[in-house]
Amino acid sequence: MSLRLSSLLALGLLWCATGFAAGRTVTDSAGRVVEIPDRIERVYAAGPPASILLYVLAPDRLGGWPRAPHDYERPYLAAPYRDLPETGRLTGRGDNANLERVLRTRPDLIVDFGSVRDTYASLADAVQNQTGIPYLLIDGRFDNTPAALRLLGSVLGVPARGDELATYAETLFTDLDRALATIPDAQRPRVYLARGPDGLETGLKGSINSEIIERAGGRNVADPGASSQRRGLVQSSIENVILANPDTVITWDRNFYDTVWHDPLWAGIDAVRRGRVYLSPTAPFGWIDRPPSVNRLIGLKWLAGLFYPERLGSDLRAETRRFYKLFYHVDLDDRQLDELIAWTQGRDPD
Repeated sequence: MSLRLSSLLALGLLWCATGFAAGRTVTDSAGRVVEIPDRIERVYAAGPPASILLYVLAPDRLGGWPRAPHDYERPYLAAPYRDLPETGRLTGRGDNANLERVLRTRPDLIVDFGSVRDTYASLADAVQNQTGIPYLLIDGRFDNTPAALRLLGSVLGVPARGDELATYAETLFTDLDRALATIPDAQRPRVYLARGPDGLETGLKGSINSEIIERAGGRNVADPGASSQRRGLVQSSIENVILANPDTVITWDRNFYDTVWHDPLWAGIDAVRRGRVYLSPTAPFGWIDRPPSVNRLIGLKWLAGLFYPERLGSDLRAETRRFYKLFYHVDLDDRQLDELIAWTQGRDPD
């Protein structure tokens, strides 16, 4: 995360207009004790992960999207919330909201969902001190998803909703862990995450962008080694991919997916020869990343079934329909399902 503290002229006037009044305290994931109103009507999402967390729990409290939905994403969002304004983001890549812009939305609360390291706690404190708006940091690690849903559900006054979604995540994690406990590492698929139109950007093992691979029982071939502290996104090379020779490739880039089957540089890689290149859905949010939020739960279900169809396979259409209804407040028709999952099962490379 990063933060742009700019354009602070007239900040004092805007601060006076917020009318914030504390009513209770809550301890966020960073251990910060924050005073929040008894009733929260409008929440500012500091970045895309937080906007999804807010949307699945209480969409009527979401003040706007950090980035307005694209046309292809809109049908997969509930109608009342597709047209919420674009509010910009305070944190992450491309942060573009200054504090005046935040204050003009008149939020009762700011929420960020992601890293809770000291740097980000300090940034949250700075924004809170300068705006007078309470700012909560919620741990965005994948395994913390149930706790995050329950924490924000309680804050927003929808604890039953938070518990319902948290139980879905816990059941998924528990079933997956039980199955994976019996599968030796040597028998797990060797997976490469291909980002971008050339497929050469990837996430190192342990990175938030690719942790879903390991969580689903795959082995990320972009592994810098146990002694390395490197994490995050890196630019690879086709030579490195050929050397790693993954048996499975996951991507969400349609350009890469369409061209990889006929690219002579990729032709000898096991995943391509065996037709095991899979295209992740991206509407209304990515199934494996972009952003790394609770949207990854359906991606985890999908990947686990791909990796271990006999043990963890399920009816993907039925599960997708159920997830979109439960989390995204939409009833998918057959055409929408077809468009979402058409390429999720790989294809014959010939």
